[in-house]
Amino acid sequence: MAATTSKIRRALITGAGAADGIGFAIARHLGKAGHAVFLTGASARVMDRAAELRGEGIDATATVADLTMAADVARLRVAAGAVDILVNNAGMGSLASPSSDKAFVSMTEADWDQGIDVSLKTAFLVTRAFLPAMVEAGYGRVVNVASVTGPIVSFEGTSAYSAAKAGMVGLTRALALEMAKDGITVNAVAPGWIETGASSAMELTAALHTPPARAGLPHEVAAAVVFLASEGASYVNGAVLVVDGGNSLQERKG
Repeated sequence: MAATTSKIRRALITGAGAADGIGFAIARHLGKAGHAVFLTGASARVMDRAAELRGEGIDATATVADLTMAADVARLRVAAGAVDILVNNAGMGSLASPSSDKAFVSMTEADWDQGIDVSLKTAFLVTRAFLPAMVEAGYGRVVNVASVTGPIVSFEGTSAYSAAKAGMVGLTRALALEMAKDGITVNAVAPGWIETGASSAMELTAALHTPPARAGLPHEVAAAVVFLASEGASYVNGAVLVVDGGNSLQERKG
């Protein structure tokens, strides 16, 4: 899919600290599409990612923020200023608060709250902070990084994550209806098995049973995000674009 870009836009990408992660790939691809990018993550490594992009000639800035905290999000809003494109990629876990699979009957309330906060509340707080400026401008693109886990499929030990990502899709659809009259589109991508530094051995093995017989790569998710963030996607609203190599289509896996 080719993105259509007629002017430089300012984009904020959350969860962009990992060098081999989806968020950083999205930031790089938006930068290569000609946009100025602002990265945020839970640790100082996000500053290294912005420096890396600047070394590639991309207009990139970054700040550290805990997006589960409203005060940190408020500081992020001041630091980043108004943006035209918001990519809510933060989720699953971070260096400071790594995720772990746990059977539902073994979960504590704190486990549940952490899963929902990291993978859904972050999107709520950040979107709430940056939407008003988009409304004022009469233009905006919000792209939420959901997952096939939750909205379409699931597996043991991921009840909080599944609930959060299903909630991300619900948030996408509700906001798409609310914001359309203001020139803002709200869409989601739903990645399947994507190989990153956080991929477990189980996930990489499962990816071998997808129709392409391999895991997806972060840049393949980024390409979908760049399209949804483009001016050319102006009549795509409330969509969930699955990026899983067709894995969720097959009943029988190897």
